[in-house]
Amino acid sequence: MITQFISFRAIKGLARFAVAAVLTVSSGVALAAPFSFSTIDVPGARGTTAYRINATGQIVGYYFDASNVQHGFLDTGGSFSPINFPGATSTTAFGINDAGQIVGDYIDAANGSHGYLDVGGIFSSIDVPGAKATLVYGINAAGQIVGYYFDASGHERGFLDTGGSFLTFDFSGAPTQALGINDAGQIVGHSAVGFLYTGGSFSQMIPFGATSVHAVGINNAGQIVGDYIDLSGQVHGFLYPGGSFSAIDVPSAATTTIDIPGAKFTRALGINDAGQIVGDYVDANNVYHGFVTAVPEPGTLALLGIGLAGLAASRRRRQ
Repeated sequence: MITQFISFRAIKGLARFAVAAVLTVSSGVALAAPFSFSTIDVPGARGTTAYRINATGQIVGYYFDASNVQHGFLDTGGSFSPINFPGATSTTAFGINDAGQIVGDYIDAANGSHGYLDVGGIFSSIDVPGAKATLVYGINAAGQIVGYYFDASGHERGFLDTGGSFLTFDFSGAPTQALGINDAGQIVGHSAVGFLYTGGSFSQMIPFGATSVHAVGINNAGQIVGDYIDLSGQVHGFLYPGGSFSAIDVPSAATTTIDIPGAKFTRALGINDAGQIVGDYVDANNVYHGFVTAVPEPGTLALLGIGLAGLAASRRRRQ
């Protein structure tokens, strides 16, 4: 089922929205742009999460069936195909590249966690040598794979798998999760803060008026999506429009907040080169749904900004 709706932060009237947006920008908190959302639900599922989208618009994620068993899925133009690692008790799908290669993880009969690569329905396991558990989240055009693992002591470390050769890393010794990779080999993830990892160097995404930040997806333009938890415990998606940084606050004027109207929380998880964003949200009945949206056109945001500035000036004159 695909449901269309448009968000202006669920307020009544464009003028009220504009005033609120001006006040938001002036306080240094990210502006929520006028995104248009489509809901993604696997037919018959109890809950659906859309995790990644490739250049052709194929979407992967996971869902829970009527028996509460977890399965991965591939959505090609609204046609859903389940993804199940042979013999596994549960399967997720977290990443897909433009060639349609899919990665994720699965739980085996002995309750062990392993990553996998799915190439046209042919599955192979991915395990970091010596790891207690391996989880796989992203794959780029060159077939480089990222994720994280638990070492012998239970410490979480990120990894980059290039043709079976593993590079492992962590951010200042903190538990580290590598969650997304683009074709340039830039990696995003979460540690003590959100991060961008490029050529062995970390750039930080720091909570600002929030308790934590997760950088989850990155495209070839360097646009980053993820989520943050505000001081009240509310989860919001965010978009960083790209460009180099050594440290950036999330949320801030440099990022755009993504919220599904009426949702209890929203997460942005993947972005492709066309600026299409996927993620999930929880509705009023505590049901998970996937979604897809797109980065608003720059012209749309520019016109909105002009209108907001004019309204603010008019308001000041009246006062």
